[in-house]
Amino acid sequence: MRAQGQRTVRRLLEAALAEFDEHGFQAVRVDDIVRRAQISHGTFYLYFASKEDLFKVLVQGALHEMAIVADEFPVVTRNAAGRAALLSWVHSFCRIYEAHATVLWIITRTQVDDADIYSPGLQLFFRLSEIMVERMTAAAERDDAVAAAPPEGENGEGATCGHAELTGLLCLLMLEGVNTLLNAEVQLPRDGMAERISDIIYAAFSIP
Repeated sequence: MRAQGQRTVRRLLEAALAEFDEHGFQAVRVDDIVRRAQISHGTFYLYFASKEDLFKVLVQGALHEMAIVADEFPVVTRNAAGRAALLSWVHSFCRIYEAHATVLWIITRTQVDDADIYSPGLQLFFRLSEIMVERMTAAAERDDAVAAAPPEGENGEGATCGHAELTGLLCLLMLEGVNTLLNAEVQLPRDGMAERISDIIYAAFSIP
């Protein structure tokens, strides 16, 4: 695509994003997008077949950046450096979520009845959960010292044994839910919330 075409697509994407943010996905029409972008209907259809087709491009961009953040989840060690690495990652997640909050809200709240749109987001969610579990427990699994083992739960099993996958899902749901509130103009302290979320994730995996 030539530079002029790229600029046109960018204007359409930005206009659509603004419309979705203000009115929600379902209420927005192609008419609204081209009006805000000050671009003709004919030009719109040179690049996109429909509103849904345009939205898929926004989804791809958001999920690409979220996938990068997922891959950057650190191996969390049992020390201050591990806690700092986890906090830094939570801040990174929050920044990316904020940048794509409108798109992520739409696909996570299934406002779009299209499996090609919401299925990749769901797949990424479970992938991030798996990465979180793997890297939150990796340091503990390498540690052979009995004194450093996780505390026993009521059933006599280690807290990270058998329940790590559920713990990862719950932590990720908490992280996503808090970011949804933060980006819905709820008055919450962003830095303070990131620190508290980091502390909860750290404690949830019973890292002493």
